[in-house]
Amino acid sequence: MERLQQQLNFLLEMDKEKSIKRQTRCTDHHMENDAEHAWHIALACLILSEYANEKIDVFKTVAMLLIHDVVEIDAGDTYAYDTQGQMQAHDKETKACNRLFSLLPADQKKLYIALWKEFEENETKEANFAHAMDNLMPVLLNNQDDGYMWRKNEVPLSKILKRQENTKKGSECLYDQIIEILKQNIEKHNIVKDCEI
Repeated sequence: MERLQQQLNFLLEMDKEKSIKRQTRCTDHHMENDAEHAWHIALACLILSEYANEKIDVFKTVAMLLIHDVVEIDAGDTYAYDTQGQMQAHDKETKACNRLFSLLPADQKKLYIALWKEFEENETKEANFAHAMDNLMPVLLNNQDDGYMWRKNEVPLSKILKRQENTKKGSECLYDQIIEILKQNIEKHNIVKDCEI
């Protein structure tokens, strides 16, 4: 029963992910939280996996997406386009990863730390597609919200394109869709055009 208790304690700790707010508005205009984001991109992976550049292990990729942001329970969310914050985030997130997954039994701790690191290193086909999902959904939400958060934060195109390099590694098809969305939002002046696409 000790193993089960560890797992239940971990799941209760994961509930805190619901209170981590992101810089993306949902279709009803409330600010998305990390748990909503994880669910949405995991669902996106199930629906869109056929567009991966290479055939992927969908279950593994979904698992990666469900756990990739749990570290923000301790580390907090760092806005995708906050360059300075992103440089400091990795150390905080690594520390959080070790604490949070240590709540699990040893075998699961090892498994989920490895899965989180695989996502962070972004060198496998599953990690590449996971990053494509992680990047796609905020673009879709920003687009449906007429670029509200892009305008509010004065996000430059160069930063969006830099982030989308990971999308291209996972799915060239979805990357092309994102580029079309970005072009539309440049025309609407929702994105600061500081470079060419």
